[in-house]
Formats: sequence, structure tokens, C-alpha cells
Amino acid sequence: QVQLVESGGGSVQAGGSLRLSCAASGYSYSSYRMAWFRQAPGKEREGVAAIVRRGIQYNINYIDSVKGRFTISLDNAANILNLQMNSLKPEDTALYYCAAGRDSTTYTWALQSEYNYWGQGTQVTVSS
Repeated sequence: QVQLVESGGGSVQAGGSLRLSCAASGYSYSSYRMAWFRQAPGKEREGVAAIVRRGIQYNINYIDSVKGRFTISLDNAANILNLQMNSLKPEDTALYYCAAGRDSTTYTWALQSEYNYWGQGTQVTVSS
């Protein structure tokens, strides 16, 4: 069965960096799409970044607020999903979740219902 485990969260000051990782087992990236979501207190869960392989290419999406600061990547050999977060801001503070979904021809990348498996989350806190 598909299992996702996040790691790498922590507390940093504004402008700092963190690297989140998601170790996956029980599936192949050839048939699943991967994403990072986050949820801050009092707010709805939102898609941060997503990645899916299309032949020899990768389709990648980011929410506008993190473009130029966050980078999503895959280590296929190790079956690990990463999220490099630079220039962190207080508004990035949230519980970050790794998600996986069975791939399809078309999908809305930031829609929670597109993903079938979720990790338990890792906390990211950015201080002013």
C-alpha cells in the first residue's frame, strides 16, 4: 500500500531556508503524481507545488506566492519527493503535507480530491 512520510520541518527566521522530504513506498512515480500542500491556522489547505512525469518530461506547478522561492523535485532512485524552501516568510508558516494521486491525462493540480494518499504533515514555522 502507498505510504508517505514527511520530514525536514522546523523553526527558522524570515529569510531562512528549509528542505522538506517525503519518503514514499508502495507505488511507482510512473503512475502517480506528487504534491505539497499546506494549512495554516484558520485557513483552508492549499496546494503549494506539484510534479508529475509525462514521458521524459516533468510537469511542475507552483502557487503564485512561492514562485521563485520554492523548488519541488523528485529523486526517483530513492523514491523521495523534496521541497526546497528559500527566502521564507512568516506567511509560509503552516503544516506541510505530502500527497500522492493516481495519475490521469488531465487534472487540477491544487485540488485536494485529486490526491488519494497523504502524509501526516511536518510543521514549518517562520518568525519575523
